[in-house]
Amino acid sequence: MWTFNHFPSDAVAKKYGFKPTQAWLDTVRLGSARLTEGCSGSFVSPDGLVMTNHHCAHNCIAQLSTAKKDLSKDGFVARTLADEPRCPTMEVNRLTDIRDVTKDVQGATQGLQGEPFEDAQRAVFARLETACATRDDLRCEVVTLYQGGRYDLYTYERMQDVRLVFAPETAIAAFGGDPDNFEFPRYDLDVSFMRVYRDGKPARTEPYFRWSKGGPKDGAVTFVPGNPGSTSRMNTLAQLAYQRDHSLPENLFWRSELRGRLQEFARRGPEFARMSEERLFELENAIKSMKGGREALVEPAFWAQLSDNERALRAKVGQDAKLQQQYGDAWDASAKAMDTLKTFRRELRMLEQMAGMGSQLFDVAATLVRATEEAGKPNEQRLPEFSEANRPATEQFLFNPAPMYPALEELVLGFYLTRLREDLSPDHPAVKAVLGKDSPEVVAKRAVRGSQLQTVAVRRKLLAGGTAAIAASKDPMVILARTLDGPAREVRKRYENEVAAVLKRNGERIGHARFDLYGTAVAPDATFTPRLSYGSVQGYTANGKQVAPFTTVAGLYARATGQEPFKLPPSWLRAKAKLPPETPLNFVTSNDIVGGNSGSPILDAQAEIVGLAFDGNIQSLGGDYGFDAAVNRAVAVDSRGIEAALRQVYGAERLLKELGLSTP
Repeated sequence: MWTFNHFPSDAVAKKYGFKPTQAWLDTVRLGSARLTEGCSGSFVSPDGLVMTNHHCAHNCIAQLSTAKKDLSKDGFVARTLADEPRCPTMEVNRLTDIRDVTKDVQGATQGLQGEPFEDAQRAVFARLETACATRDDLRCEVVTLYQGGRYDLYTYERMQDVRLVFAPETAIAAFGGDPDNFEFPRYDLDVSFMRVYRDGKPARTEPYFRWSKGGPKDGAVTFVPGNPGSTSRMNTLAQLAYQRDHSLPENLFWRSELRGRLQEFARRGPEFARMSEERLFELENAIKSMKGGREALVEPAFWAQLSDNERALRAKVGQDAKLQQQYGDAWDASAKAMDTLKTFRRELRMLEQMAGMGSQLFDVAATLVRATEEAGKPNEQRLPEFSEANRPATEQFLFNPAPMYPALEELVLGFYLTRLREDLSPDHPAVKAVLGKDSPEVVAKRAVRGSQLQTVAVRRKLLAGGTAAIAASKDPMVILARTLDGPAREVRKRYENEVAAVLKRNGERIGHARFDLYGTAVAPDATFTPRLSYGSVQGYTANGKQVAPFTTVAGLYARATGQEPFKLPPSWLRAKAKLPPETPLNFVTSNDIVGGNSGSPILDAQAEIVGLAFDGNIQSLGGDYGFDAAVNRAVAVDSRGIEAALRQVYGAERLLKELGLSTP
């Protein structure tokens, strides 16, 4: 997962006989897209057409669906531009510039510790980002690389008018459901197309990726540009032990409980199932991913390898007196910070990090409470998410007209308040302030049913009215968010000053040590910013058996049972005779990807699309902590399978023509 400004082209040439040039890298960077809700994509026409996964567009699909028009169940094909509906919360970014700002950041924080370090870093980040984001259609972010060994300022073109063009039925996009998730062989058409607009017209997006005529070939080099979300490969053992022993198991516990409640909710009827489908998918995906990550960390051989890696780095530092003096105690300082975190981790999680646990109404209320409070501060002193540079994203979140479902809101908020009481105890001041003598369910019902925040105009009025309007509001959801905001700010400040600042400062020192020893020969941890991975189409061995790199349409029909989650939609049953059974559907490559890469294009050496990444195999679930090229695989939809489906199943001739595929 290499940054575009430090891509190892020589290593690629040595291994695959192809050396990416700077012009090639620039084309790939500009043809790639970031979906700010947590995915990747690519521009596939000069008129703003974006390809990504169905599961990356599913939030939009769910928001555009109604009880009478269920796009998730029935799929969607826009036959004309006028038929392309706007996605309420979607934003697409394209990286246009990278600038090294390491000296600016490190100069501002040099010699500082704790709260002064945190304040100085926040201020310099805000200055750099605000000076860069001179227009609302620019998004600027300071990116921390190598744990602070390097800082880059990324400038993106921001596109907030995003419209749905095509989406297959969820039954084929997520064929196999949770049982097949993170598995291979696989048989999914996990693809969707959207379009970005400027001033009400399709945006001009060049360069863009063209479709490969031949598709992927076994053994051929492949490139995956995308936005891997986060990895912990450079974290200290103390940080990884915290994830293994506390963060992962505790998060798995509450997510599993919420999943059970949502499953019961979905069983009430088809409309309840539709309302909860998106949230259930997110939970099931997170649970399986977290389980795999924890299983990797508790596996003795894997943990021994991580321990050896840290010992080797510390030994190299110890062999150089200057490095030892500068950086030698950084690991111990980080470990002490993690010990501190253990003492208040539940308060941090329940009051700040997971407040509301996904209740849309609560998220809106909490954002209004904080946005109005932060607006009265100098930009450099605001919480980063409320900086002036981030204002367009905040306003898009607050003013989007996406539907909210009161029954679902009551369930999720009631669950959060129940967990709040269980994790912090009934005697905790925040719990007593929120619940009083009422049950979590009663408080949730009162807040949801009495709130007017479903109406965008009400949100606009509250934001415009500032802190006075928030303080005077009688809306029960605003009151709930207001009550929790004080305790949440307190625990956040403690975390930032006593833990985050220590980890950042000492992570920066470790990053310097690693940088001094290895430079950019090692890729930095993922940061949900554009990266480029190289590999090849390649099968692997699992349980003593060779796994072939491709699956076909014939395998899809053979795997179908007629029962969920292996039930094909009617369109695919009707098209069976028209689809050549040998058509490749899914395949695997040895590219290093993680969550956030979903929706990334798979490119060949000509920078043409041969596939669409949508998952990893089960062996990739330890990828947050390390990469095993022998068995870790990216799972992708074959470009030939996408073309066949568009043509034979959906008759999407307008889309095929735009992709340059109008002639069979």
